[in-house]
Amino acid sequence: MSWPVLVFDIETIPDLHGLRATGLAQGDTDAQAFAAWKTLRAEQGKTDFAPLHLQRVLVISCVFRNADGLRIHSFVDREAEGQSQEGRIIQTFFSTVEKHLPQLVSWNGGGFDLPVLHYRGLKHGVVASKYWDLGEGGDHDSREFKWNNYISRYHMRHLDLMDLLAMYQPKNNAPLDAMAKLCGFPGKLGMDGSAVHGAYMDGRLEDIRRYCETDVMNTYLMYCRFQKMRGGLLEQEYAQEIDFVKSTLGELSATEPHWQEYLAAWP
Repeated sequence: MSWPVLVFDIETIPDLHGLRATGLAQGDTDAQAFAAWKTLRAEQGKTDFAPLHLQRVLVISCVFRNADGLRIHSFVDREAEGQSQEGRIIQTFFSTVEKHLPQLVSWNGGGFDLPVLHYRGLKHGVVASKYWDLGEGGDHDSREFKWNNYISRYHMRHLDLMDLLAMYQPKNNAPLDAMAKLCGFPGKLGMDGSAVHGAYMDGRLEDIRRYCETDVMNTYLMYCRFQKMRGGLLEQEYAQEIDFVKSTLGELSATEPHWQEYLAAWP
């Protein structure tokens, strides 16, 4: 298994202003527009899940693993002075990718997380030249991206574990929570994606961050399991990495109680 590895997951809420601005919902306020949107969708027999370009990014959680150790960090839109910081956190995420050029890993990142980050990044003027490099430049570094870049579905620089394990057939997709539990990992704790908007409205931003971090840790553990299956980690190396993760989370649990809960749920 080569380092650095950057595993990521995002949590989003509906872009209420965007619903009004794009004409998908009418109302004098964002709240009225969202209520109208939900009513219309219910009448159509559809959910109130917003289109991807209208998913406002609230949290981007990452597990970053390199030779120096393992870090868990979240970029959070804390709405400083009432203004959304969405553009800033998306730019910070892509700037991290630009700096380290890591192996990106996700679960359904190609189907949800990255398209959302693309659309919202475009909205905010985010710049990420190496991420978008398709090998069209004349220099040697750029030519390498022709055969292995972050964008092409069948390349491995971004590894969407769910998509690959399903052999790129959406009908074969499996949920992360179920697969994590099948493999002996804790799975989801406390909430799921459908509860994020309600938690946000209740002011529970830290609960959303903690949930996102446990989800991205599940993805990292699944990546380690996958590396063992494909020979990227030998059995002993895999066991050592799992022990290292548990040790790291044990240290973090002193200040972050969700890791206590996570470790307690680990069989």
